[in-house]
Amino acid sequence: MLSIKNLEAGYGKVKVLHGISIEVPNGQVITLIGSNGAGKTTTMRAITGMIKPTAGEITLSGKRIDGSDSYTIARLGLAHSPEGRRVFSTMSVTDNLLLGAFPRLTGSRPKGDVQGDLDRAMDLFPRLKERRNQLAGTLSGGEQQMLAMARAVMLNPEIVLLDEPSMGLAPILVEEVFKIISRLKSEGVTMLLVEQFAAAALNVADYGYVLENGRITAHGPADKLKHDPAVIAAYLGGSH
Repeated sequence: MLSIKNLEAGYGKVKVLHGISIEVPNGQVITLIGSNGAGKTTTMRAITGMIKPTAGEITLSGKRIDGSDSYTIARLGLAHSPEGRRVFSTMSVTDNLLLGAFPRLTGSRPKGDVQGDLDRAMDLFPRLKERRNQLAGTLSGGEQQMLAMARAVMLNPEIVLLDEPSMGLAPILVEEVFKIISRLKSEGVTMLLVEQFAAAALNVADYGYVLENGRITAHGPADKLKHDPAVIAAYLGGSH
């Protein structure tokens, strides 16, 4: 379980997060929705150690991780598929995926069956299987997003953080990405999903949080939030 309590974070003197609390139980998909500038990506960066929280605590499987370095957090089993994909463009698809398993290959996480997981990732993302020897920088935006997600799963993580997986994608690719998220959910993968496309996020999630101006303004089961008039008006285009 990932637990975030009274988290505050920002950049220099600019505070972005004002005491937010989120729980991500094992085996569930939790979504954090909100408009641009609400603090969603700052939340992800604070969880993963990219920025240091100024207050509050973050625990992963009961262990405090707030303030830890990103590589330490990854070794504990937290994988991050970042906003903007951030694939290694001059490396092949296969090598990008193997980099996702790097802590397993170096002994800082249980190794398990890396080759089996690589084969599973190729089966989960058939487009990547077709392009396994292709340089990641030559992939389409949608294919790079799939690669970023598959790379995160290669850690064999306790939890996967997905930051805006639909950003910049055509509607047909958004649909494909969310089908993959649903499949990962069916396999018991725990996920925290940050997403501006609220309708799709709430359709796949078990529970949701609404973030506005760095504060949680609503939360509850995803089905309940989908029918909340305020959420509908602000994030679902007046319909659901």
